[in-house]
Amino acid sequence: MKTIHHGLSCPNTNCSAYGDHPEDPSQETVIRYGHSKTGRQRYRCTRCGHTFTETVGTIFYRRHTPDDEIVLALSQIAEGSRLSSVARTTGHKIDTISAWVKSAGQHAADLEQWLLDDYQIEQAQLDGLWSFVGHKGEKNRL
Repeated sequence: MKTIHHGLSCPNTNCSAYGDHPEDPSQETVIRYGHSKTGRQRYRCTRCGHTFTETVGTIFYRRHTPDDEIVLALSQIAEGSRLSSVARTTGHKIDTISAWVKSAGQHAADLEQWLLDDYQIEQAQLDGLWSFVGHKGEKNRL
């Protein structure tokens, strides 16, 4: 997944540094700013003071579940498993898994590339996942 790294712009749309990608490292406005309670790298914009974690803009943002567990659940959905089956095997509530699926749908392009590259999920499996996400969205169950 794409995450924010040192040298990228501030995600705060009200900041004057939003969208800036300085070529000179001395002009960078986003700096490392410690770690969150869960160990994620935090960053701070020197112009607006906004702080954020490395997962901002991803399906993992503000999630308390480890990334691997989320990916495992989404992989099972991609394999054709039902939400109830995934809930039973992972120990997470159906509502939680539904929220992950909805978020995955919103971040589909980034997630698809990551699953293809890092988890050897096949294109047909991903097509099944997006079909599932699309049908659930039409029924307003997510």
